[in-house]
Amino acid sequence: MEITVGHLGAVQFEIKARSHTLISDQPASNGGLDQGMTPPELLMAALGSCVAYYAAEYLNCRQIASKGTKVRVRAEKAKHPARMDNFRIELEAPAALSEQDREGVIAAMHRCLIHNTLLHPPQIEMVVKDRVLSGA
Repeated sequence: MEITVGHLGAVQFEIKARSHTLISDQPASNGGLDQGMTPPELLMAALGSCVAYYAAEYLNCRQIASKGTKVRVRAEKAKHPARMDNFRIELEAPAALSEQDREGVIAAMHRCLIHNTLLHPPQIEMVVKDRVLSGA
């Protein structure tokens, strides 16, 4: 997997993955134009949509209505180091679930790739490359 992020100016960035593009920005109160989600919101969106995918997959496999499933993700800002903490994920199923299916949905939510990545921090390497201009 790979994405590219390009600086558009001010605090706006264009994010590309495959044939998809979205904008990350900051609210006006933080110097932005509020034309896109902030990076923390994008992380929460990735977590929420991943969890929703696995929950919907579970419901569909059991022929339980999944259309209209909603996921709400909340997190707090923490310091030292600056990070997000105390995530809470709430799933609202569009139909009444038995206790067995409620447990099944929770188990499915725990299979989310983003959730598991956050629980088991990956190695992250940071590299800076200077752009070399040719013909100078």
